[in-house]
Parts: sequence; structure tokens; C-alpha cells
Amino acid sequence: MRILLVEDHPTLREVIRDHLTGRGFVVDAFAGGQDALAAVEVVGYDALILDLGLPDMDGLDLLVRIRTLAGSALPALIVTARDAVPERVRGLDAGADDYLVKPFDLMELEARLRAVLRRPGDRRMELLSLGRLRLDRARREASVDDVPLALQRRELALLDQLLRADGRVVVRDLLEERLYGLEEAVTPNALEALVSRLRRKLEAAQCGVRIETRRGIGYRLTADEGT
Repeated sequence: MRILLVEDHPTLREVIRDHLTGRGFVVDAFAGGQDALAAVEVVGYDALILDLGLPDMDGLDLLVRIRTLAGSALPALIVTARDAVPERVRGLDAGADDYLVKPFDLMELEARLRAVLRRPGDRRMELLSLGRLRLDRARREASVDDVPLALQRRELALLDQLLRADGRVVVRDLLEERLYGLEEAVTPNALEALVSRLRRKLEAAQCGVRIETRRGIGYRLTADEGT
């Protein structure tokens, strides 16, 4: 999943980004509202983590503008030092899905992020499957017949995207957008190498699920009959 993080404190911004990246998320992190708005115009995000005390605009005004660009259903988690009840009410009334007061524990931040991603309006399934292959999106764990499948975080993210497509071809451009952050240097063959690694692991697991390549277009998952 791709997350938009808007936090002006440089150390906290890096700590949050590093933690969520290590947990399998793709995170684009910005210090100000204008850069975040520019990113929303070209990238599709699964959720927003937003600090209210930004240097260039009011955080709640930014939330409204991002929701206008990205759609009103975009899950939004506010993180802020403004702990007064009227401030929390104002944030929730402005459309935030949850409100976390600083300082906070990173595990709680992650749990709250997953909670807003699970809400009914988001229509995301926590458990995805094809044949004997299962992916627990909350735990970031893949398995075959309940036996864990050892995948790296980017391999899990790729499997997530392919399973969510439900047998449809996922085009290369979309996969690159969802799997790599704006600040990452992506080589021309990075996606092919990632697909190859995941394909080998699925074959080794003998799960009956294969990655099919559509030359010049993208990739899709298929399952052997009877699996």
C-alpha cells in the first residue's frame, strides 16, 4: 500500500517513514502542504498521515484539498501535538478518520493506520487468496496450505497488488507506481527482477499459482485447475 505522509519535523518524518517502509508500506514523505498536493495530482494513495502544524498551510485546509483531489474516501489519520478536545473535534469534523496525539508509539501509529484502511468505505479485504495461496494483509504474511512463505517486503507488496487484481492484468506503470516511492531510484529492469524472484518462490512452494507475463503490458496471477 502507498501512504502519503505530511510531517514537517524532519526526524519524526524519517522515523515514521522508515518504520512503515520496514512494515511493507511504500511511503512518500513531505514537509509541507504544497509538495503533498503536487504528489496527489500524479500518484494514487491508499491513505494519508497528516500533521496539522505545517509551515506553509493549515493542516485541516490541506486535508480538504487533498480529499478534493484524491477522493473523499481516502483514509486520513491526523498526528499532532494539538491535544485539546476542541482541536480533536475540529479535525474529525473536517473529515479525518482518526486522530493520534504526539508523542505516540510507532506500533500504535501502525495499528491505527491499518484500522482506517480496514473501514467499510475503503472496501479492502484483509485476507486474499488464490488456490492454496493465502495473503494476510494485516500481518503481512503469505502462506501455502498454512505453511509460511518467506517473502521480502517488496515481494509481499507485489503479491498484494496481483491478488487484489483478481485475475486481471496489472499494467507495469501501475505496479511501478504502487511499489516504489517517489524518491527511490528505480532501474529499468527492477520490476522484472522483482517479478522473477516472486515467481521462483511461488514455483518452489508448488502452490499451483503462477505469474503470467503479458509482453509489453503487465502481469497477472493464474491458478492451475484443481488447486
